Amino acid sequence: MAKVRINAFSISLDGYGAGPRQDLEHPLGVGGEALHAWVFPTYSFLHMHGGGGEGGERGVDDGFAARGFEEIGAWILGRNMFAPSRGAWPPDDAWRGWWGEEPPYHVPVFVLSHYAREPLVMEGGTTFTFVTDGAHAALERARAAADGRDVRIGGGVATARQYLRDGLVDEVHLAVSPVLLGAGEHLFAGLDLAALGYRCAAVEAGERATHVTLRRDASA
Repeated sequence: MAKVRINAFSISLDGYGAGPRQDLEHPLGVGGEALHAWVFPTYSFLHMHGGGGEGGERGVDDGFAARGFEEIGAWILGRNMFAPSRGAWPPDDAWRGWWGEEPPYHVPVFVLSHYAREPLVMEGGTTFTFVTDGAHAALERARAAADGRDVRIGGGVATARQYLRDGLVDEVHLAVSPVLLGAGEHLFAGLDLAALGYRCAAVEAGERATHVTLRRDASA
């Protein structure tokens, strides 16, 4: 049965999924890049982001990075994951995402936004569709587009938290990085994951992060 998943979601030891003061210069917030140090050297990350060849590390971290892309038929992103801008889209907005002309998704991607924008067709099979009628509507559209495969919630933190709060995520993989941020966007703020039915299903130490898998009891 198709799942709704959060994969390779990096958090600090104190629970932050992004640093403070996110902007174009610091898209992950100040200090936030350290959360993702576990994935940058992996074969999967380098290959998906144009590295090609046989470079990159293989191991536990790489295995989790790779599994995050398996059986994914559609993605959901918050606007902050797509663009640094806020408010209405400029009429001449040329922003096409952080990833260049061929993003690493290769499937339909639904971007939550309060402001309408025409779909953006990219190379490699990625089309960004901007959804203005809420998270549940975006999930319905993503499930239809996924055609029986899984839907991955890509973040950012507020988007992941919303889907978790509403009990819509079946499985969560957290990569806990050995850093402390002290401030930023806290993934667990306002969430009682135990009451929502989430249980720890597995823990595995990687080369640069500890990988924690949570699964939701559907009867919760």
